[in-house]
Amino acid sequence: MIGSGLVGAAEAPSEAPSDVPEVSGDWYRDVVEFADANPEPVQWFMGHFTEASIILLGLLFLLAAWPRLGGGPRDRALALVTPVAVVLAYGCSEGLKVLVDQDRPCRALTDLAIVAEQCPPVGDWSFPSNHSTIAGALATAVVLLHRRIGWYAAVPLAALAAFSRVYVGVHYPHDVVAGVLLGTLVVAVVAPLLARPVGEVLRRRSRRAEDPIPVDRH
Repeated sequence: MIGSGLVGAAEAPSEAPSDVPEVSGDWYRDVVEFADANPEPVQWFMGHFTEASIILLGLLFLLAAWPRLGGGPRDRALALVTPVAVVLAYGCSEGLKVLVDQDRPCRALTDLAIVAEQCPPVGDWSFPSNHSTIAGALATAVVLLHRRIGWYAAVPLAALAAFSRVYVGVHYPHDVVAGVLLGTLVVAVVAPLLARPVGEVLRRRSRRAEDPIPVDRH
């Protein structure tokens, strides 16, 4: 076991708080116990992947956005506004955390050993999962920019990233599901809405650049 959540075997099983769906608490326990039984190399991989996954999704986003930047006004607009939508999704996630202020499962279910090196501090709330929100937002942005990269690489990577947050013991399943849905919804709605006016501005600038400059013959 590589985490720091291991407690005495004689401790009675703890229960999730009443504001946590029972099924989510049960699934959390099942996943964390499964993770605890995994070989240490698997735990090591998941413990590092849960942080590195956002970087990998960011690289996929750059790969998908780069060709769009060399395209027409609509393509460039979409490439420019999707990062704004991702940041907005993260902001929404942070706002919900403050409103809900649900404690981390690794603080409530103290009889379980977790893969994470340590449980996040008090005040770093659990619902929704920021990592999962960003993962869902980036995956959706990639799908909008390049469907093949999105569906075959970004979406599976985002799903594994969300699962890894439960696996390492720092989130309930409903935290990560809500996070992915929030990130997906915000980017899917906001990015196309912002791309229209931004694309129009870019189109007008392109037209002005193409129009010949009148020459004063006097």
